Amino acid sequence: MTTIKITTHYFAPIEKVFDTNRDISIHQQSASKTKEIAIAGITSGLINKNETVTWKGKHFGVYITHQSVISEMIFPTYFVDEQLKGKFKKFKHQHFFEQKENYVEVRDLLEYETPFGVFGKLFDKLFLKKHLTNFIVQRNAVLKDLAEKN
Repeated sequence: MTTIKITTHYFAPIEKVFDTNRDISIHQQSASKTKEIAIAGITSGLINKNETVTWKGKHFGVYITHQSVISEMIFPTYFVDEQLKGKFKKFKHQHFFEQKENYVEVRDLLEYETPFGVFGKLFDKLFLKKHLTNFIVQRNAVLKDLAEKN
């Protein structure tokens, strides 16, 4: 199991930050480098608990699909997206939102397992963990910019 932890500070109301992070249309904008688009389930607007979305995006030069469900949600402090179908053996992304004195702290906790035994672990160590970390950091920069605009 691999774990990625990323913290981002937003200078915007917690409700706006929360909604920006669960907005399908905004996610597509923030993931434009991988040409990620929603192709099934909730394909635009805000996704809610027990709703699914299927993504198609280009990673490592190959188009892949990934179906997620919002398995838990407590507005505006927490939600979880988990893989239902896709290339991972397991994929769980927790989003924590905490109001601080003058900003909102968002903590991403991504836990996943790769298939293919030792080959999957080697691929993860050499390429995948860095790729996913960069993906989330770049995505969060776009989300932060959009949430902080009036």
